Amino acid sequence: MSPSRTPSGVGGSPSGRAPARGKRAFAATWWGQAWVAALEDSTLDSGRLSRGRTYARKGMVGEIAVAPGRIKAPVQGSRPRPYRSSVHLPVLTDSQWEALLDAIAARAGRVAALLDGELPADLVEDARGAGVPLLPKPTELDPECSCPDWGYPCKHAAALCYAIASRIDDDPFVLFALRGRTRERIFAELRTRRTADRPAAGQAPAGVPAAAAYARWAEETRSLPEPPGPAVRAPGLPVDPPLSSGLAAADLEGLTADAAARAQRVLAGDFSSLALTQRQDAVRIAASDRGLEWFHGLQQGTGLRPVEFARLTRAWRYGGATGVIVAEEPSTPDPSAPAAARTAVTGALTDMARDAVALKAWRNRLTLGGTGIQLRYGPDRRWYPYVRQDGEWWPCAPADADPVAAFAAAWEKRPASR
Repeated sequence: MSPSRTPSGVGGSPSGRAPARGKRAFAATWWGQAWVAALEDSTLDSGRLSRGRTYARKGMVGEIAVAPGRIKAPVQGSRPRPYRSSVHLPVLTDSQWEALLDAIAARAGRVAALLDGELPADLVEDARGAGVPLLPKPTELDPECSCPDWGYPCKHAAALCYAIASRIDDDPFVLFALRGRTRERIFAELRTRRTADRPAAGQAPAGVPAAAAYARWAEETRSLPEPPGPAVRAPGLPVDPPLSSGLAAADLEGLTADAAARAQRVLAGDFSSLALTQRQDAVRIAASDRGLEWFHGLQQGTGLRPVEFARLTRAWRYGGATGVIVAEEPSTPDPSAPAAARTAVTGALTDMARDAVALKAWRNRLTLGGTGIQLRYGPDRRWYPYVRQDGEWWPCAPADADPVAAFAAAWEKRPASR
């Protein structure tokens, strides 16, 4: 089911994209429209809401940062310097999170829907009944802005609320993040619940003294085990796919084998592959070296330029899904981590008699001027080494928790011309 599917009585765009104008121009799903409704019900100032819609539609909202209890972004107004706008939302308490996770785990279909980018309406209703407001109430949205406008919200904060609506449309986990927990933590806790619900294994038998165990083993006649038989291969397709499909039998067999391998990992308790976006999954398949034809087909399906897709493929090989996230999206970590890394790398450069290198820190990225090296801090608290090639930053080695080790790996992979 696509995110454009909505409950009865709630409008949506069949194409999955919102109309270009009007109040519903920023949300096509029912949960996105619920966010917009909470904003518009929080004030009677229709004039500022209208200006906010215009600002958002014109792209005057800068990069939006989502954190527990807050969204923020620079919003361009009438002055040259953008205003600092934010909207606050109460995070859920631990007991509310327990109730929400119980509601998600109560029905397997809810987990599948969330992974498919949908927010089940019955989940929201059950959570609300348990005292957990996942979707915001009008009284919960608390805007803040550096502009002199006394409106509540001002047009800049209203623009921020409208702009985030399409992002909530695409990924309902933005709502969960605003309420205090990330997608990764939610699924980790759901896995913990699943493990706890499994029946406990029977009590291990009591041990025996080592001497008695050895004596018993020596009395028995034992033979070497038979060698394992050949691996059982899944049968091929019974018939070739239709010529009009453009697919070859080998392609479908490869996809079938890939799906079987992923299913085996899921049965073993590894759900990481279920949380991949379509783009990340295409990168994952391309990174398995299925051939140039596959690479081009997957690249065209993502709509990325070949060089962009190749860079993400290399990022997957070095860091999996986290490596792709680091390659695509700058983040804003706790300032203490980049500061400590900067000190450590500066010390390493001094030891190398390279104290003239200028280090530039921006968000989660530390760039070593004149060396063609950049280190990126990931959500897994590891540093991902990059080198500059032909004007582009490329991942060059696996990540390391030690920024100096990541720097050393990048130093070895620098282009020879440097």
